[in-house]
Amino acid sequence: MAPARLAALAAIAAALFLILALGAAPARAADDGEVRALLALGAALDPTGRLLPSWAPGRDPCAARGGFEGVACDARGAVANVSLQGKGLAGTLPPAVAGLRALTGLYLHYNALRGGIPRELAALGALTDLYLDVNNLSGPIPPEIGAMASLQVVQLCYNQLTGSIPTQLGNLTRLTVLALQSNRLNGAIPASLGDLPLLSRLDLGFNNLFGSIPVRLARLPRLVALDVRNNSLTGSVPAELAANLQAGFQYGNNTDLCGAGLPALRPCTPADLIDPDRPQPFSAGISPQVTSPDGGGRGRAPSTKALAAVVVVAVALLAATAVGLFALSWRRWRGQRVVSGGSPPTACGVTEAAAKASSARKSASSALASLEYSNAWDPLAGARGGASAGLGSPSSSSQDVLAQSLRISTEEVESATRYFSELNLLGRRGRNKAGGLAATYRGTLRDGTPVAVKRLGKTCCRQEEAEFLRGLKLLAELRHDNVVALRGFCCSRARGECFLVYDFVPNGCLSQFLDVDADDTAGGRVLEWSTRISIIKGIARGIEYLHSTRPGKPALVHQSISADKVLLDYTYRPLISGCGLHKLLVDDLVFSTLKASAAMGYLAPEYTTVGRLSEKSDVYAFGVIVLQVLTGRRKVATATAMQLPGDVGELVDGNLHGSYSAAEAARLAKIALACTSEDPDQRPTMEELLQELGTI
Repeated sequence: MAPARLAALAAIAAALFLILALGAAPARAADDGEVRALLALGAALDPTGRLLPSWAPGRDPCAARGGFEGVACDARGAVANVSLQGKGLAGTLPPAVAGLRALTGLYLHYNALRGGIPRELAALGALTDLYLDVNNLSGPIPPEIGAMASLQVVQLCYNQLTGSIPTQLGNLTRLTVLALQSNRLNGAIPASLGDLPLLSRLDLGFNNLFGSIPVRLARLPRLVALDVRNNSLTGSVPAELAANLQAGFQYGNNTDLCGAGLPALRPCTPADLIDPDRPQPFSAGISPQVTSPDGGGRGRAPSTKALAAVVVVAVALLAATAVGLFALSWRRWRGQRVVSGGSPPTACGVTEAAAKASSARKSASSALASLEYSNAWDPLAGARGGASAGLGSPSSSSQDVLAQSLRISTEEVESATRYFSELNLLGRRGRNKAGGLAATYRGTLRDGTPVAVKRLGKTCCRQEEAEFLRGLKLLAELRHDNVVALRGFCCSRARGECFLVYDFVPNGCLSQFLDVDADDTAGGRVLEWSTRISIIKGIARGIEYLHSTRPGKPALVHQSISADKVLLDYTYRPLISGCGLHKLLVDDLVFSTLKASAAMGYLAPEYTTVGRLSEKSDVYAFGVIVLQVLTGRRKVATATAMQLPGDVGELVDGNLHGSYSAAEAARLAKIALACTSEDPDQRPTMEELLQELGTI
């Protein structure tokens, strides 16, 4: 072959090799524009520069090692996720975030961010998940957010946002979760929210909203949870809400609401439908104008005919707008179904199967997670048609309920806890003899529900599956206002772990409100006297429920009640945690819990002689907690080492500065002493204690 021809072939081969090499090269680093946007974002989020040291010039944000903490990039090298939840960030969210055009997830929840939400967020057209909850953000919700067509989850709750809810949010036709609770929002609930075909959860509670509940909300096809508690809503509750949502509709503390079939609401009267003496805050935020004779905005009330005319015009305009918005939303939804194959994009880390199961769950009325298993070590296999695990026929209704209502995927658990980030760690218990580890993490489910995830090594759990399943069934059936509820469960053979998913309780445990420094009385950790009484009564009701025998529920001894096991929600309602866990855990873990309980003074003295725990053991622990709440101290003297002082004020927490009832304090002290009697036969039952506490 001629040398020239050989040279030409060699050149072609080299070119092909170069093309192939370039095609197989790793994804490029983030471009300069995104790097600048990230640096500006980091500087604003962390003005001290101490919390995000890896966010520094000269580094590749997308590098597998040495990149920016909390930043994930896609295959093209574009920034796809920023996950900085729970970092203690105390800065602001800057407009520069709009430079991250490929961003799909922004997770900045559980920080202390201040300032407003920038309207420039609307430039993030690919964003599906917006988590800004549990911060100190203020100002209005930018209406521009309504143009972010890809949004699926919007979490803005537990901030200090003001103003009204933008009607433009009704354009987010892919939205599944909208959480705006615990802000300072006012105005009416926009009727446009009734145009969101995929919306499954709408949380608007604990704001200053007024007006009626739009009827269109009751007709949303996938809505399973609507929370409007603690607002100033008026008028009639749409009948469909109670029928379609059942327990998923929460409406308490709206004194002017009325409705049929809802036990906490009074029946409606004609005056609730139209009140001619006051302008009506219609569901779209429109109210009739009242003009004075000189044309001003104030003066005499309009005539009945004028008011009726205004009402007719407003209703006609609303009807026309509703028809137009519904038609537009329907066309967009149909178009998205064609493009996406009938389902919205899946979240990062969630498989397609899990996403489909999540979609199915959102259409169900159950409040429990029910996603399908993956990588399963499955004690529930018998309930799905295999071996019955010693619990009778696989077709038994109780097993079906357990199998279907409690399943949750490992992908969902990993996503909720951000792959068990140490930033989300709430607590950890020591290892048992086999090396298993029990830890609890804070998390957020895909539907926006805050949860606590207890992570147990397989060696922490009872190995006899029938025994384990009986314990799990017991936990699943515990339902009481003063007991932490189990939401879901899964076990993974691949991970060698199982997970228990509980409702998250935001105010932490009761022990955090004990031993409060006198200099910290302005920090909100000193409980008022009335709150202390309410907490004691709630704990008593929870323990009495555990001890009682009811249909489908046997009597249960808690075994390790303590101030650490009493959690407080946002209204300081006590919820007892850890109920029935000893039915799931191996004996040495249970014994380590008992040792810890003894060290803190909660373990009844008879255990050292008889080695057995009874309902009277729980009563003893309750008495210790009563003394702790009364004194405000963790370390207290029980009946075996204490007599009532002549002045009960010597017992009461000094941080109350005399703001308490001496008579009530004396009765609580006597109750505590009776509960902590060394002789268990001398201790009252929880039923007797409830009767006594009912008179305080």
